Amino acid sequence: MPDVLIIDDDADLRTVLREMLEALGCGVTEAEDGAAGVSCANERDFDLVITDILMPRQEGIETIVALRKAKPHLRIVAMSGGGQMNGMTVLEFARKLGADVILEKPFGLPEIAGVVRALDESEPTQSSVG
Repeated sequence: MPDVLIIDDDADLRTVLREMLEALGCGVTEAEDGAAGVSCANERDFDLVITDILMPRQEGIETIVALRKAKPHLRIVAMSGGGQMNGMTVLEFARKLGADVILEKPFGLPEIAGVVRALDESEPTQSSVG
């Protein structure tokens, strides 16, 4: 299973997501914001990055752009509970800027398992769940 980087400013959500991913057999690393996540991704290769969109210091859109520029083949999942940006949802905007998959919060183990399985078995694609 993939080695996953979770980027989210909510420590409780990172813990729950870590537990779900570890239950699927994934290796998991956590970062508390986009800047820390990009730094971590630049130091190490991950199979998958799951990033929140709305975060302090460096938000997810900027994070996706930086990750996509540095590692064009990295698989990226954007997640958010809502919000608008430039006349579209933040998740639609994230997809336009390079997220392979978008997940609307809240989601559970079946959704994250489906995403991990699909990304593990296929070429990068842009799809949504949620």
